[in-house]
Amino acid sequence: MPLEVHDIDLQTNKEGAYDIERNFEEYVIKPVRLIGSELICSHPGMLEIDGIIVEIMGDLRHRQDNYAWDVPVMVETYRKWLDMDEMHVPVMSLDYEGHAYLRPGRIEKAGKIQSWLNK
Repeated sequence: MPLEVHDIDLQTNKEGAYDIERNFEEYVIKPVRLIGSELICSHPGMLEIDGIIVEIMGDLRHRQDNYAWDVPVMVETYRKWLDMDEMHVPVMSLDYEGHAYLRPGRIEKAGKIQSWLNK
């Protein structure tokens, strides 16, 4: 799916988020810490490496209709592998991404993904 990339999102579990932060401590611009809103809860953080923003999301959870938190996203369930240039890169499936954008109400982005998938 063609799109303009502005940053890199790394989705992992809680432990992975803190491990990434430790391994790239010289690039941390926002430390990993637990943050929640009405719709999502996560252990986010942010790095900047050579001018590229890298967002970290650990144990991402979504608020359910009954206001309870769902279980953290199991990344390996939705992970796909792509070959780009000479790299083998893990990415989240577009189907997952489309549903993930719907939850916080990002209808336009979710619609673009769904249109692409329906081709």
